Parts: sequence; structure tokens; C-alpha cells
Amino acid sequence: MSNVETVSAEIRCRADERSGQVVEIISPHDVPLGGADAMTVRRTLPRHSRSMIGAWCFVDHYGPHDVSAGGGMDVPPHPHTGLQTVSWLFAGVLEHRDSLGTHAFVRPGEVNLMTGGHGICHSEVTAPGTTILHGVQLWVALPDAHRDAPRDFQHHVPPVVDLDGATARVFLGELAGERSPVRTFSPLLGAEIVLAPGTRLTLPVDPGYEHGVLVDTGDVEVTACADAGAGPDAAGQRVAAGELGYLAAGAASLALGNPGSDPVRVVLIGGEPFEENIVMWWNFIGRSHEEIAVYREAWQNQSDRFGQVEGYIGGTAWLPAPPLPETRIKPRARP
Repeated sequence: MSNVETVSAEIRCRADERSGQVVEIISPHDVPLGGADAMTVRRTLPRHSRSMIGAWCFVDHYGPHDVSAGGGMDVPPHPHTGLQTVSWLFAGVLEHRDSLGTHAFVRPGEVNLMTGGHGICHSEVTAPGTTILHGVQLWVALPDAHRDAPRDFQHHVPPVVDLDGATARVFLGELAGERSPVRTFSPLLGAEIVLAPGTRLTLPVDPGYEHGVLVDTGDVEVTACADAGAGPDAAGQRVAAGELGYLAAGAASLALGNPGSDPVRVVLIGGEPFEENIVMWWNFIGRSHEEIAVYREAWQNQSDRFGQVEGYIGGTAWLPAPPLPETRIKPRARP
């Protein structure tokens, strides 16, 4: 997915953003994806209060949107550097094309991961026949040693893991005895979890990871436990639909509770704290303003760095980059 904001600020993401063992609530802000008739996404990362969770640096949450009469997703070819995109749907189908030559579809319960280290471009369009579009789009920052990695595309259908009143689909990393084969360049976790009404679930997690709980439907009570065997006896911090609950590294287990009368769904992300400062601007990740300027110029000149997307049909052949900011913004303060 592209960041299509016409005024795109440079973001310096500090490696030393940390908080204590509490659940920090990150509220989303709405971002229109495309023109006036396009759908709106709810963005929780990056925010001024927190710019990363592990190597996860971008979280868009959208839907459920009725796209039967138009107004779905139609993002023309656009570039990426220094990152991996992770696409995960709850409903609907998206058509993906990229400059690696990939023509694939994003379907519910199936993860598509695209690597755009040195440079890649791709398009995303709501597939014909889709009436409801609902899902998340995530970005992962590549560490310095791999940020020029070649183009790549991976697809995986994770099995459903039964957790006694809950289910999980682990699309990245390892959780509840299930390991995803999808390759990443830093230790990560990504999973969809659905909890039945009244369910209270404790999941052992890596204490070296920080975690984020993105709530899709309902309200969820989240508790960080120092002991991997601790039970969810105490009520946790309430995280409402659309919000992202952040937990610092140090927890050996996470307790998730559904106090409501309907099933709830969350996306759990996590990873080792990312120890590098990065600059995010538009669809690029780099290490300096000067690098970002080079990427932008290459894209505006349609250089071979990003390649070409074949087969996309739309009103705009490619998505031009917004103007660079005239001044830099300061590194984000410690939260």
C-alpha cells in the first residue's frame, strides 16, 4: 500500500523510544487513500507518541468498506525502498502487481509479503467481485545490513490454530507452537487472533520483543505478564476497536480478554526493539534526508532502480512523489 498523502513530512524514528510495563494506547487518525471518492484508512503507526514497534513502522487498518458501488482501492504503481510490505485481509480481495513481475491476489487469511530493499514498485486494486474490503497493511523497516536487499515476493496460507475459545493464524514469526516460513530480516511476530465471547487467553511470548495489539472489532483487555505461566486473573487495560495497544519488551506472556458478548479480532505484532534510527518519508525508508532526495529523484525520473509494473490499467500510469519538505523535522522525543 502507498502513503498517498500529498504533503509528506520527513520522519526521524528514534531507536531509543521505550516505555515501562504498561499498555500504551495509540489512537488512529484517518487518512484518505487516493482521491475524494476513495476509502479512508485508520493509521496508528507512525505517530508522534511512537514511531515503531520492533521493526514494524507503518500500520494502516481499513474497513469494513462497502466497495460494491465503487470507492474501493485503486493505488497506481508507486515505489518503496528499505522496507517489506505485509498485506493481510479479513474480507475482500486485492489484486497486486509489482516490478518483479508478480501478479498475485491478497485474500483473507493469506499473507503477501513484498521486499523492496534497493527499490521496487507495485500497484494495488480492489479485485472484481469484491463487495466488502477489510484488512490491514503493514510495513517492516529493513536493518542497515539488508536495506538494499533485492526485490522479492512471498505468499503463505497459515493454518488455523485452536486455542480453546480462541483461534490464531500466525503469518510471521512464531506463536502458540506455530511457526511461519515467511522470511524476514529481523525477528518479528505477526498473527491474527479471534476470541470468543468471555474468553481470557494467555500467550507465552518472547520477552525480548515489544508488542502491539491492534483491535479490529470489539474491545479487548490486554495485560503484560512477567511470568510466562501467569494467568489472566486481573483485568487488563481496555483497548477499543481501531486502537493499538503498545507493550514494551520484558513481558514473558500476554493476556487477552474478551469481556463482550460478540467475538473480537486483533492483530498481534511484535519484534526485537529496532536499534537503528531511520528516516521515513512518503513510501521510502532511508537513513538521511539526502538519501530520500536521491530516491525521490530516481522515482520521478522513472529510473531502473524501481522497474516497471506491467498490466496495471488505471487513470494514472504511476503515482508521482509529493514535494520534499523544505526543512527537516527534529528527532522524535522519548515517549
